[in-house]
Amino acid sequence: MVVIRLARGGSKARPFYHIVVADKRCRRDGRFIERIGFYNPIARGQDVPLNIAQDRLAYWLSVGAQPSDAVARLIKKAPKVAPAAEPAPAAA
Repeated sequence: MVVIRLARGGSKARPFYHIVVADKRCRRDGRFIERIGFYNPIARGQDVPLNIAQDRLAYWLSVGAQPSDAVARLIKKAPKVAPAAEPAPAAA
């Protein structure tokens, strides 16, 4: 089974998590199929705390990947990014 889960990175007392698509049998920080985002729980100031590629997430969910409980909570919290519109030409 394919799961979408967190893989821990960062140093001691400074966690950083990659959101990865992996086979359920692989270890937490082991082999993965694709990295689709990150979660930084200690982001401060201008740092981005959460980033998920919504198109890749939608693809993996559509082919049957199951998100872990933690990732399911993060998906609900992630900002839904609208498709980028072309900027209007400036009037001179």
